[in-house]
Amino acid sequence: MLSILNVVAPVFALIAVGYLAVRFKFFPIRGVDALVMFVNNFATPCLLFMSMLTSDFRSAFNPAIIGPFYVGALFSLAAGTFIARRFFKNPPEEAVSSGFAAMFTNTLLVGFPVIHRAYGDAAMPVVFSIVGFHGPVLLTSGMLTMELMRRDGASLGRTLVVAARRIASNPLIWGIGAGVIGNFSGLTLAEPVSAFFNMMGQAVVPAALFGIGGALNEYKLSESWLQAGVMTCLKLIIHPLIAYTLMVLVFHVDVRIARYGVLLAAMPSGINAYVFATYYNRGANVAANTLLIGTVGAAITVSVWLAILG
Repeated sequence: MLSILNVVAPVFALIAVGYLAVRFKFFPIRGVDALVMFVNNFATPCLLFMSMLTSDFRSAFNPAIIGPFYVGALFSLAAGTFIARRFFKNPPEEAVSSGFAAMFTNTLLVGFPVIHRAYGDAAMPVVFSIVGFHGPVLLTSGMLTMELMRRDGASLGRTLVVAARRIASNPLIWGIGAGVIGNFSGLTLAEPVSAFFNMMGQAVVPAALFGIGGALNEYKLSESWLQAGVMTCLKLIIHPLIAYTLMVLVFHVDVRIARYGVLLAAMPSGINAYVFATYYNRGANVAANTLLIGTVGAAITVSVWLAILG
């Protein structure tokens, strides 16, 4: 238990510091967006570039780990959408936003720091092999589902074009793509250049956790807390449970390797769930509350998963 506390406590302490700093006006709320933008557009692409450049893809790219992660994610999207539509009587578009919040994982701002503290550099190739598909697969799936469900939007073809443009313009994708190209072309960086990318990558963890904590000040619990709680259960419990079942019990992946993917699946909903909801102007309250409840609740559920996985 002490070893688990040693992993989880510093991560969530940094989130708490960010929350309290903004709450008591030691850090301006307007600065949070700039901090998160720095993490997403500059520091994280550098981290992903170096990770992809130095990864051994033959050992890291394992369909028996990547596949179950996304099966669990897409199941959460479908289940969340169905539950929101059937039991909470949401309109179709709002139901999809709820399902998206149950599906989209906070892989980088929370997942990366927790897993790195728990398992070190050995886990990173597997983690980044999943992260490389995360935005393209889940954003495209969410937008496609939304367009199939809604009746007042643009055509499906136009939506797919918009999704493709969003993906292509994402700096995270640039970092991943450049790193993969460099890896297969045998690129070797000069020491000052590699030092630059490493220094930028080292800024990700503290800045990201502080930023996500500060951002929580913008989200308030409302009448949608029960629905958000159900979506959170899909994200924190059902998604990793499906991933564990398929990886370990069906595909017989060594649990010492599978745990990297399972723990990543156990992370809370990412901030893109709220961005998705506001982009379509559907279900923003549920998405915001899912983000809030999930980030707080993950302090407990992630500890449980760490105890199970070792």
